[in-house]
Amino acid sequence: MMEINGSDRLRFGAYEVDLHTHELWKHGTRVKLVGQPFEILAVLVKRPDQLVTREELRTQLWPGDTFVDFNHGLNAAVNKLRDALCDSAGDPKYIETLPRRGYRFIAAVESTTPGSAKRLTASPSGDAGSQSQTLAPDEPPATRVPEAGPSAVIPTFDIIANPPNEKPWWLRRGLPGLAVILVVWFLVNIGIFDMLRSHSERAETHARESATPGSLAPLTELSDGTDNPAFSPDGNRVAFRRESFVPGDSGIWVKHVGGEELIQLTNSSGDCCPVWSPNGQSVAFSRLSDQQRTIYEVPATGGEVRKIYSGSLVPGHAELDWSPDGHNIAFVEKDKQGTSAIFTLSRGNQTAHQITAPAAPDEDWGPAFSPDGNQIAFVRAGNLLVMPAAGGESRRLTQASMRVLGSPAWTPDGQSIIFAVPEFGERRGDELWRIPAAGGEPTLVRQAGIGVRNPAIAKGGFRLACVGLSNARSIDQMDLYPPGQKARTLVTSMSGENAGQQLSPDGRKLAFQSDRTGGLDIWVSDRNGQNPIQFTAVGTAGAPRWSPDGKEIVFDVGLGRAWTFPRAVFLIDADGRSSRPLVQDNFSNPRPSWSHDGKWIYFASDRSGDWQVWKILRSGGSPVQVTRQGGFAAEESPDGAYLYYAKHRYEFPEIWRVPVGGGYETPAYPGIRPLDWAAWTLVENGILYVEPTGSNQTPTVSFHDFSAHSVRHLAVLDKPPFWVTATRDGKSVIFDQPGQEESHVMLLENFR
Repeated sequence: MMEINGSDRLRFGAYEVDLHTHELWKHGTRVKLVGQPFEILAVLVKRPDQLVTREELRTQLWPGDTFVDFNHGLNAAVNKLRDALCDSAGDPKYIETLPRRGYRFIAAVESTTPGSAKRLTASPSGDAGSQSQTLAPDEPPATRVPEAGPSAVIPTFDIIANPPNEKPWWLRRGLPGLAVILVVWFLVNIGIFDMLRSHSERAETHARESATPGSLAPLTELSDGTDNPAFSPDGNRVAFRRESFVPGDSGIWVKHVGGEELIQLTNSSGDCCPVWSPNGQSVAFSRLSDQQRTIYEVPATGGEVRKIYSGSLVPGHAELDWSPDGHNIAFVEKDKQGTSAIFTLSRGNQTAHQITAPAAPDEDWGPAFSPDGNQIAFVRAGNLLVMPAAGGESRRLTQASMRVLGSPAWTPDGQSIIFAVPEFGERRGDELWRIPAAGGEPTLVRQAGIGVRNPAIAKGGFRLACVGLSNARSIDQMDLYPPGQKARTLVTSMSGENAGQQLSPDGRKLAFQSDRTGGLDIWVSDRNGQNPIQFTAVGTAGAPRWSPDGKEIVFDVGLGRAWTFPRAVFLIDADGRSSRPLVQDNFSNPRPSWSHDGKWIYFASDRSGDWQVWKILRSGGSPVQVTRQGGFAAEESPDGAYLYYAKHRYEFPEIWRVPVGGGYETPAYPGIRPLDWAAWTLVENGILYVEPTGSNQTPTVSFHDFSAHSVRHLAVLDKPPFWVTATRDGKSVIFDQPGQEESHVMLLENFR
């Protein structure tokens, strides 16, 4: 097995880590990584190409914690580590996940030393005295980990900065040492050290340029749709458009790459298409209203917006670009013939000048200045063209068979142009392509994947941003009063399932199940879906339900990957710190819920030979059978009088009830048959559920009023949900929706 011992400084890819000082650098810039994420990195990087089991990490880093709590902590720490390394579980460059076993560091690792002279003793056998060698100051050790089999032996090094009991050289040399210092001071003043520093910067640039491209990762964790990314001139900030259902949250926002802080620049839902000024001090954007498009400018750190220009609206095309010299802004507007053309706005005299003249019915859009400002790329009738920025003859780069989608983006060297192509034929989704600016064959940008559009490229920093389109199962909310409200998305992700949702008793948090990281686990977010935190990492957890006091969450855990395997009932603190099993045996025990006083937990179980509702004290004990005629997915009424439940776990189960103190099992009300066992919930004065209505089986939100003994149809949904819950007062229904397309700003590091 390959293992690295003895050296505190290790290098892999663009990163260097000091295991002694607990510091991590990327291209010479320190990366914030502390605590358990760093400790995990230290364990993995010292054992490249080896499996480090979850149990090993538990023993070293989580002594004494419970199983589920450890998994939550480990998963959260590994996620933070991957974020710091710009790595991804789906397409790893550094940390590979071996499901249910552990992790393996898959990148090549090198031992390294600081720049000053060191004496190193190397011993292939690990014995410092068996085979040593002294290296001169200008002779760095060649210690790259060999790509050999399990029997490969890695040399270890003992670093000694100064021999024992020896004085520093400048004391031993006396006055000659002082003379050397004076010479060094003289060399600094004549610029020799500037030359050396320039050489170092060139070496750093070379290392950065040779780094392996990463994979797309979300720039933000917002549940709202985001698009129109634009890099600041230094490549460290991204402006983007946010479209939110929360009043005041829509508009132009800015985020630092690698940071958490979001800066809101505007708060209008009609704002889009941001672009940075060349000096990075302000952001220009389009504001759309009725038939007019107005261009505004706002300070990049926030402040008062200033109107620059107002003109006609071209539906679907409000793109802007700022010339590198800052003198002009390119935009799209209708010309005198009523067709879409490219114009440039002079920042000096605020006059607009038309530079393209498409023949109807062709239209031009998506202007993008070349890095030197001499050319403009744009799209005409789906084809990519390039022309002089001052106006003149244009050249078509793409063939008619490759339709261009949205605005193009130049690479920093001005040699290539990146553009999006929509899903068509054999293409499974929108893709990014690259074509030489001088003309030639386009090539696919493979590391961007599919389902991406609207590219933006940083002029520095080797970064690409784009819009990723998700098609995951989302969690939506619809306000039922007043009628006619539209649904809005609370929780979404790039892929997978988000479901099993429930609001905390105080209405501030949302618990749900999601497989966004691969396995199905419990997550908790803010009420509006923001700031999601993963609570478990078992891969088979679901159906979270809050305790009445909001201090705990009960959920079920599959002990296999199918319903035929047993499922256990677990409790976890609402802060995610500790957990314990409550029901764990050879039976399946899914879909737990709480009694109104928090003393009992109900769950379904097949322990009697068929599916019935059972209950167990929150403090533990033996399960007690509640129903005898079939039951699944139970909920106790807010007053604690009745237990309501689905009659079975198949489609269209009838809702029944039984007195909590014992008695006859009867239908709750004739005809209450939700779409499935999870498509209903109790509210303060009745049952809220989704049922199919009419000849088209339209999914309809209905309400059974306990006091009026009647059913009312409240709203119609676009698609049938599986999970349904609601606010306590029943004024808002929360449900999952399959296949709802969302947009997110994504980031690709080390793009060249």
